[in-house]
Amino acid sequence: MRLLLAATLFASLCLISMPTGAQGLKAQQRAQELAASFNKSKHETKEKRGVRIEKFKDISSVPVSRNDVSFYAGTYVATFGDYPFTIKINTDGQVVASGSEPDGQQSARQFTLREAKLEGALLTGTKVYADGTTEKFEGVFINRTERNSPTDTGRTTFGLGVVFDPPKYEAELGFTLNHIFYQKQ
Repeated sequence: MRLLLAATLFASLCLISMPTGAQGLKAQQRAQELAASFNKSKHETKEKRGVRIEKFKDISSVPVSRNDVSFYAGTYVATFGDYPFTIKINTDGQVVASGSEPDGQQSARQFTLREAKLEGALLTGTKVYADGTTEKFEGVFINRTERNSPTDTGRTTFGLGVVFDPPKYEAELGFTLNHIFYQKQ
């Protein structure tokens, strides 16, 4: 009887803990996918009139997951334009965030992050704009390493990579953005 009770209790505990583990695994997998979307590799060689020109660029991104969520708190700034993003962590662990992004004009569109959730390196929530409209938010904390030659050891920066769905138009630069990298200050 005790053996049956112990086996039932063990099975119940396993079932209770599975969704959390599965959700954590799913968040980790999504963080890897988002980080990979920030990778870029280009290596070209051209010869013209005996002159060889070589172009090289390699950007690799790796998710950064910390147990101490206060590590993520701070101000982040986009690598181009004037688009800040601020993250605060309350004493109860709740994430409070706000930021700005391209609005298709010559200015930035402000938003706050509602129902912000941090799972490992993955930050999700809903962007709420001043006019009340909303959009899904998905970002990943990454170490982004940029190399300018095959022998370059690279320069690594930490920040938040945010994927836009739908893509945003940046008027000043004149192109559409699928994602943006906010570097921690």
